Amino acid sequence: MYIVNSSSVQQPTPTPTPTASTNPNPTATPTSSPTSTPTSTAYPTPTPTATPSPTPTPSPVSLTGAGATFPYPLLNAMITNYTTSVKPNVQVNYQSIGSGGGISAMQAKTVDFGASDAPLSATDMANVPNALHIPETIGAVTIAYNLPGVQTGIHLTGKVIADIFQGTVTMWNDQEIQSLNTNVTLPAKSILVVHRSDSSGTTFIFTGYLSASSTAWNSSIGQGKSVSWPVGIGSNGNTGVASVVQGQPYAIGYVELAYALQNSMTVAAVQNPAGNWILPSLASTTVAAQSIASAGLPAGNASWTSVNILNAPEPNAYPIVSFTYLLVYKELNVLPDMTQDKATALVQFLWYVVHDGQNLSPGLAYAQLPPNVVQIDETTIKSITFNGQTLPTT
Repeated sequence: MYIVNSSSVQQPTPTPTPTASTNPNPTATPTSSPTSTPTSTAYPTPTPTATPSPTPTPSPVSLTGAGATFPYPLLNAMITNYTTSVKPNVQVNYQSIGSGGGISAMQAKTVDFGASDAPLSATDMANVPNALHIPETIGAVTIAYNLPGVQTGIHLTGKVIADIFQGTVTMWNDQEIQSLNTNVTLPAKSILVVHRSDSSGTTFIFTGYLSASSTAWNSSIGQGKSVSWPVGIGSNGNTGVASVVQGQPYAIGYVELAYALQNSMTVAAVQNPAGNWILPSLASTTVAAQSIASAGLPAGNASWTSVNILNAPEPNAYPIVSFTYLLVYKELNVLPDMTQDKATALVQFLWYVVHDGQNLSPGLAYAQLPPNVVQIDETTIKSITFNGQTLPTT
């Protein structure tokens, strides 16, 4: 830093004020204030939003089926849920006319699918060539009775049941029945036997059980969807038998478990092969169903006549239990009014029945399909074609 002493600095001689030199014609050079070219502010050009194409509304499709009354309560619930919550564009009309009627309708090609509690016989398979079996549920056949003052749970063996339906035992207080029920006072009243009048899969299951329980029944009457009943009165469908039994004191009949529960019917405890008295229920039906989980079962396009889950060996299994089947043609173009849309809708409905539809089974006292049966059904459903082409399952 330098310090200057102002007293010692010599002051400079002032410079004379200069005389301005006058320009007689001064030309003012204007200083232009340039106006800059305005730059337009750039805004990003908005990307046009594409208007989404409306999702096409699926075309309405109508499917028809007919057959067994045995699974009707469950099938009806499945159909209602499917057509209201899953595929509202699909209508499914199922007529509960009995297994024999369902097989006949399949043969006549008047339905898209049938239903039967009895598997197709060799004759049936010849009349309905290339038909597939799709087990859709497992149910129980109850022995329902109307005995005033007697509650659910009288004890009956397979042989005694056969004797009643064969007309050998005709009175409720017969020694054969009374000896099994020493703590019950049975009335000295004639037994009114009620059986199915139509061709019935429930009858097929029931008479199969009687044939396995009684040599006399097996040799003289046997198993069938329709048999020559020695005694009794006939009524149409599970509903019909249930109605007659409820309305007629001292009657006895056979009805599917769901019908017995819906109508609060009194039912027998039947002795199983382990010697236990078992009431029909969801639990005892499921135990019987699970007994087949590891058993070898045929493919969907094979015969199921040898499949039998009656008299399951488990201690808590109810003995009168069976599959019931949906029936469908493997190649759907054999049906005169089949279309691509209908074929797809049918396959997808069948897929629902053996998958999500099974969730409805317990509430209606049907056993859910064991996993190995579902796997067989999946393979079967995937094999269905229309004009040789496979169809989407979902």
